[in-house]
Amino acid sequence: MDKYDVRKQFKELYAPRTRDFEVVTVPPFQYLMVDGQGNPGTAPAYAAALEALYSVSYAIKFASKNAGRDYAVGPLEGLWTADDPRAFTARDKDSWKWTMMVPQPGWIGSNELQAGVAKAAAKGIPGLDALRLETLDEGLSVQILHLGSYDDEGPVLHRLHSEFMPAHGYGFAGPHHEIYLSDPRKVAPEKLRTILRQPVRLL
Repeated sequence: MDKYDVRKQFKELYAPRTRDFEVVTVPPFQYLMVDGQGNPGTAPAYAAALEALYSVSYAIKFASKNAGRDYAVGPLEGLWTADDPRAFTARDKDSWKWTMMVPQPGWIGSNELQAGVAKAAAKGIPGLDALRLETLDEGLSVQILHLGSYDDEGPVLHRLHSEFMPAHGYGFAGPHHEIYLSDPRKVAPEKLRTILRQPVRLL
C-alpha cells in the first residue's frame, strides 16, 4: 500500500531554503480548518483548536487506512491576519486572528469528516462544531524557511514585506501563512523550523 505524504509529494513547497526567498506556485490544497483569535501562547481557544484538529485528523487518517488508503497526517499550518498588519512585525499577539489547519488528501470528504468528528466527540473533545473542510488556492507565493523562535520572525517578515516584495513588484494576495515543521513541545526554540509563506500578485 503506497502511503501518501504531502511533504514528499510536494517537496518544493515543504522544503524551502533558509537564505533566500523563493517564488513558488502553490496548487489548491484541502485542509481541515478552525478559526480563532488571540495570543497562540496563552489563549485557551488556541490549545482547544489544536486538540480538535489533531483528534479529528487522526481519526480520519486511521479510518482511511482501514479502508485501504493510508497517508501521513500533514504538518500543522496557520493563516494569520490582523486589522493592523504591523501587529506581526511588532509581535502584538493579542490582536492576531488565526485559522489553524491540517492538510487532508483529496479523497477525504464530508462523510469522512463527520465520522472523524463523531469519534472525537465520543472521547469528549470540545470545539468540534467549529471544524470545517475547505480548499485553499494560494497560487503565486513567496516563501522561506525560518530557523529559530517564532518571536524572531519579525525581521524576516519585514524584509519580505518592505524589501523583497516591492523590489519584485509584488503586492499582498492573501493571509500570511506559516507551516510548522517542528513540534515546539520537543524542539528548542532556536531549532524550530517554520516555513513563512506569503501569497502575492503582480502589481
